[in-house]
Amino acid sequence: MMKIHIKIYLLMAMVVVAGFSACKKSFLEVEPKGKVIAKATNDYNLLLNNSSYYTNGQFNHVVMGDEIVSVDPYYSAIGSIPAKLSFQYADDIYLPTETPVEAAAMLKLLYTYNKIINEVMDSEGGSEQQKLAIRAEALTNRAWIYLFLINYYGKPYAAATAANDPGFFIITTSDVNVNKFERSSVQAVYDFILDDLKTAIPNLQLSLGSRMRASKSAAEALLGKTYWFMGKYPEALAQFNNVFTDMPTNFLMALFDYKVNLAPGAAWGYNPVSSPDGYITGPANESQNQEVLFYKSMLSGYASFQNDFMLSAATMELFKTAGNSDERLKLYSDKQNGGGLIATPGVRRKAGFPYIQIGITLPDLYLMRAECRARANDVAGAKADLETLRKSRMSASDATVNIADPLAMLKFVLDERIREFALQGHRWFDMRRLSTDPLFSNKTYTHQVLSKTGDVIASFPLKTERLTFRIPGKIMDQNPGTVNNP
Repeated sequence: MMKIHIKIYLLMAMVVVAGFSACKKSFLEVEPKGKVIAKATNDYNLLLNNSSYYTNGQFNHVVMGDEIVSVDPYYSAIGSIPAKLSFQYADDIYLPTETPVEAAAMLKLLYTYNKIINEVMDSEGGSEQQKLAIRAEALTNRAWIYLFLINYYGKPYAAATAANDPGFFIITTSDVNVNKFERSSVQAVYDFILDDLKTAIPNLQLSLGSRMRASKSAAEALLGKTYWFMGKYPEALAQFNNVFTDMPTNFLMALFDYKVNLAPGAAWGYNPVSSPDGYITGPANESQNQEVLFYKSMLSGYASFQNDFMLSAATMELFKTAGNSDERLKLYSDKQNGGGLIATPGVRRKAGFPYIQIGITLPDLYLMRAECRARANDVAGAKADLETLRKSRMSASDATVNIADPLAMLKFVLDERIREFALQGHRWFDMRRLSTDPLFSNKTYTHQVLSKTGDVIASFPLKTERLTFRIPGKIMDQNPGTVNNP
């Protein structure tokens, strides 16, 4: 078995302590140093409200999907070395001295969720049901964290090998004095996620005060998504159906109508005259985004204003299947940020919403359920979900999907996921999970750098091993003897 020292975890815990002390000094004291102290049941409830849990830094998987290219002269000027190495599918994307953004962000959150899970039932003042509900929210959040961690550092799920494939370190303690953990298998981590969610769901409320908190339907959606990552599509479908039955009623859950929101002069700020690059401001308050069921977000310049990575010409061709009325095309520009046409033919810069939703959203739910239905030969059901989404993005006539074959419908759903989520990181996770699917496992991927004239000046093929991140050098150096991913 492989061991990991607590140093990185302790560092993240200290960050959490500092943040909480600033937010709520009246009830959180550092006793002893390095720990967050909460006593009353409501103290633990307030820990779930900390806004720092919901917006994370830019994760590098966003630039690893096959829907993107990079073009000169912008490629040569990319400022983020980890992002550039991620695009190159390099073995190691961080220097040994660098803090890995993905692991650091998740471990920082994990410390506090573990604290709530371990301590809230012994807290003062609350009822048993209140304590169970708070604990259930923390379990849901911990499951969300581990679904990311296992899809960074564990191999794509394959039932035949998951029990032996190295996964990640299951950390359930909030004691910073614990000095070692065992690296668990991919199967064990998925079982851990499933157990957290199944334990949480019976104690979660249908409606909460905010989409930033975990409702019953949010946990059901995460449970479905976990099965979806595992290729257990019937189980996933059952949970997605539950989600639509158990939707919260105290805040609006609805798809945005892009035909309205992206009309010239509309509230989102798109104006083809004053904003010739198509820059979109998006919803005024991201935490009130009506398409979001479980709010987690990531600020990404690649999805809004940076020139470093762009949608490939092949990706832009996918939009032609929807006709000319697809309003999502307004989220892509043929102009560089700062003015001037992009010289490379066919590519487009994402010029849309700066916040990427990485929790649970309605578009993702409709497309995941459509995929499960297509795989179950329910072409009519998949068609219904697809058209519900597409009618909010384009004209009704273009939104119609006339496909009778289940496999063709499945492929259309996967293309629709690219159209809906381009340069938001979803494609990378799809590439991972489809790599173990016999229908798609032979597909290969290559990133390209293009010249101004569209010639290929560099190519970076994706090796099978790089469907899994290597454990960053900073963690390896602090943990002698830990065996890294190949």
